Amino acid sequence: MGNFLAGKVIAVTGAGRGIGRAVALAAAREGARVVVNDYGVATDGTAPSSEVAEAVVKEIEAAGGEAVAVADDISTMAGGQRVVDTAVGAYGRLDGVVCVAGILRERMLFNMTEEEWDPVIATHLKGTFTVFRAAAAVMRRQRSGTLIGFTSGNHQGSVSQANYSAAKGGIISLVRSAALGLHKYGVTANAVAPVARTRMSANVPMELAGMGSAEDVAALVVYLLSDRAAEEGITGQVYSVAGAKIAVWAQPCELRSAYASGGWTPETIAEFLPRAVGVDPMPMLSRLSEMEEAARSGARPNAR
Repeated sequence: MGNFLAGKVIAVTGAGRGIGRAVALAAAREGARVVVNDYGVATDGTAPSSEVAEAVVKEIEAAGGEAVAVADDISTMAGGQRVVDTAVGAYGRLDGVVCVAGILRERMLFNMTEEEWDPVIATHLKGTFTVFRAAAAVMRRQRSGTLIGFTSGNHQGSVSQANYSAAKGGIISLVRSAALGLHKYGVTANAVAPVARTRMSANVPMELAGMGSAEDVAALVVYLLSDRAAEEGITGQVYSVAGAKIAVWAQPCELRSAYASGGWTPETIAEFLPRAVGVDPMPMLSRLSEMEEAARSGARPNAR
């Protein structure tokens, strides 16, 4: 057992499998008492079971750590609140939350249904909000704590996962809002964009560059949960981790601008925008042919 998180209480959603499980185990190894949340669903959000959360608790306890399971649906306000209430009830405080829980329902945008859109947004984005909201109230009183959301490189856009991409982009804005709103209370908030082979990335149509492991991601999360990260003032950041590589994403900013002294008309915009303002190249566009070729070759099921 280490001591990077000694004395801390950490809650992890989606902790029954994959990256969430790796984070929960790593936090426990570093001395944290862990709340293991997992609704136990399949990758599409169906067939809930409490067994996966309880199994991780048993792993932590077998290694000499302390943990408690919460098999609640964090896409509901009550579920998010229960995760936080369980931590405070069992251990008297809450020092960090890590929101990893997520599902996938792929479909091309022109065929995507409300039943495929709503659950993905609810699990990823609302599920991060419900836990952040409940945790922020506790951390504000404590004058300390860390919120960590999970995003993805897919926040740049996706061919067949508009729901997932929209949620992941929203999580980045939520994290930055939390960082701004909670800064004066001593609470930090950051986002992690993992590149690792898990259930949810198993059908990615190409081998992701620098594909790493769930344990690589967990190491970064443990650091971000630690006092050392807080002392460095790390907040409002988006970090990606891909095997041996850790990177920080740029904050949104204007690139170029143009001004019209007499106001804009469609004609003057047509004249000035392409030349004076221009575009910011979209990296994902250059990868479309590669992704389409992978789909044609059977590397993954075609999105319907």
